[in-house]
Amino acid sequence: MRIATTQYQATLGRSLELNQTMASRISQQMSTGRNILVPSDDPVTNVRISRLTREESIVGQYRENIASVKIRLTKNESYMTGMVGDLHAAHDLLVWAADGSNTPDDLKSMVGSLEALRDSILYNANTRDQEGKYIFAGTAVTTKPIEFDGTTYSFAGNADEQKVVVGNGITQTVNVDVSGVETVLNDLNTAIEALRNTTTDSSHDPLKSVLSNTMASVESAQEALAAKIAKFGGAQNVLTTLDGNHANVSLSNKTAMNDLAQLDYGVASTELAGYNMALQASYQSYSKISNLSLFNVL
Repeated sequence: MRIATTQYQATLGRSLELNQTMASRISQQMSTGRNILVPSDDPVTNVRISRLTREESIVGQYRENIASVKIRLTKNESYMTGMVGDLHAAHDLLVWAADGSNTPDDLKSMVGSLEALRDSILYNANTRDQEGKYIFAGTAVTTKPIEFDGTTYSFAGNADEQKVVVGNGITQTVNVDVSGVETVLNDLNTAIEALRNTTTDSSHDPLKSVLSNTMASVESAQEALAAKIAKFGGAQNVLTTLDGNHANVSLSNKTAMNDLAQLDYGVASTELAGYNMALQASYQSYSKISNLSLFNVL
């Protein structure tokens, strides 16, 4: 059987090319730590990794949304807690004013404190975020929630809800309105004017009735705001639990992706050594066969 020079050169060339390619590929795998460098390396595993990557991206977005919502709810709770505190202080002043032992001058001296509390409640109700949007106007974020025309306070926002997706099919309302606060502000205004202009103590009408009605209005507003604050607390607990669940899912996804894509360095090292050995053998074979000649036999 005769073996042509071009035949053995082509065969050895293919062997060298194959071994060099495989050695280079394994070296690249070891440098990156990844078992799959291109999708064609393992199409089935690559599809599984792609699905896990997509799911991890979605879970990551959920967690970012939860973090943003929790910050917003905390701010809302803080401002509303401030309003409740102001209403509590106003209620204490009204109770004091309702004491019949106060003289008209004593009652008039309470006007300044009540005005400051009223203005503080209004300021908190019309609070804006860092983007200049009103946070207590429902979805009408460019409209001041509580308007004052010089005589009467009115609510100019709406009660619509803005929801953010925080899970698969799960949403959380992130906005809140202060409808009803305008009523207590108007009642406080009425009480302030009554105290400012009184000529009798608080045991006589109409001042007695005005103070009684205003105290009832303040209590009602406190209860309404406290209920909204309680919802914030419940939402925070739910979001914390949900975020923990997302974190567990994320950890599972990352572990699975790592197991699928991570290179086994022990196996890779063995394979690389084998291909390097095959390369050396191919070079030696090529060298020896190239030196074969009939003239050496003669």
